[in-house]
Formats: sequence, structure tokens, C-alpha cells
Amino acid sequence: MSQSPDETEPEAGEADRLTLGVAARLSRYLQVLTQAKRMGKSSISSQAISEYTNVNPTQIRRDLSGFGKFGKRGVGYDIDSLIEQIKKILRTSGQHNIALFGAGHLGQAIATSGVFADHGFRISAIFDADKAKVGERVGDQAVRDYEELPQVLADEGVMVGVLAVPAAAAQQVADDLVAGGVKIIFNYSDALLSVPSDVTVHTSSPAVDLLHALYFYLT
Repeated sequence: MSQSPDETEPEAGEADRLTLGVAARLSRYLQVLTQAKRMGKSSISSQAISEYTNVNPTQIRRDLSGFGKFGKRGVGYDIDSLIEQIKKILRTSGQHNIALFGAGHLGQAIATSGVFADHGFRISAIFDADKAKVGERVGDQAVRDYEELPQVLADEGVMVGVLAVPAAAAQQVADDLVAGGVKIIFNYSDALLSVPSDVTVHTSSPAVDLLHALYFYLT
């Protein structure tokens, strides 16, 4: 949830596990920094980050100062340096493998967008239950047969499963991912997934995001 510009929270600290609020804001800062880098920018101010995240500039500076001195007064933050520092704080440095399920229009858009690659995630396998799609190229990957899933999960060290499948198929895919040791599932379907308590599910719903935005617009 976006924070109103005049809200602040206690300063972030490095010693303990990040709070959900700090982790969420750092992830949003990273998204803005990555896009700014794409646009050819080399530095950015807390005010500019605030304009794209709706987080108070004071809160941004407090979040970042809790982990060290990254910015210079009157100059702002070096984008490359801050991207690397936030990745370290979020423990996302390096490369992490993703398995994508569904090679339809949504799956193809996800596979070719580069949105995961920008943050160190590699789509290492794409699956589809439709035998006719097996072997087709999507981005730099050939669609695999779903029956290969257990072996691919083991061979590729997949950390995240991304579900771009119909709601009716989502729970079975989630069950198979859990059985294969995957602990993070990103769900683009409308299904309400049931998973063990040690598995994290993030459901992305444009309708929910729109309702959230409308609430703040209309109130």
C-alpha cells in the first residue's frame, strides 16, 4: 500500500530482519532506480524517488540512512551504487531461477518483458500443459512438457514459480511446485491458492490494484 507523503516510520536498521514496510519500500525504490537507469540517468534525488513512489522524501532518506551513507547533499544518490546496495540489503544479489507456467499471451508477455531480468531473476524454464505448444520458442526458451517439471526443478534450482495459467489449473501447479521444494509462488490467476505456511504466495490482480487506486482517488 502506498504511504501518504506526510507519514513516516521508525528508522530502518540492518541488524534484524527487515519489517514488511521497509522491505516493500526498498523494493519500490529499486524499481524506480532500475527504470531511471534504463532512461540513462546516473543520479537521482530522494524527491524524485518520492514522486514515483508517493513515499515522503524524509522517509526515503531515513530508510536508506539506516544502512549507510549513500547520497550526497545537493547531488542525490548514485543510481548504480544504490541499486547494488539495495539488492544486498534485500538479499537479491546474484541470479535466481524462475519457472514460468503458461505459454499463452500472458506467459509470453512475462517471458519477453525483461521485468524479472532487471532484478536478477532468470526464467530458466517455461511449461505448458498444451502438448501443441511444447518446443515452441518463447523469448530465449523452448516450452517444456509439464511432465518434466520435477526433474527441471531439481536440475535448475528453481526458487520461484510464476503462474500464468487458468484459475482451474493453478492449485495443481502450486501443489507440484511445493512438492518440488519451491517456496515462492507468484500467482497471476484468480485462484485462491492453499499452500503450507512456509510457502509465500503473491497474487497479482489488476482489478484489486485498480480498486485500491480508486479508493484513494474517491476518498
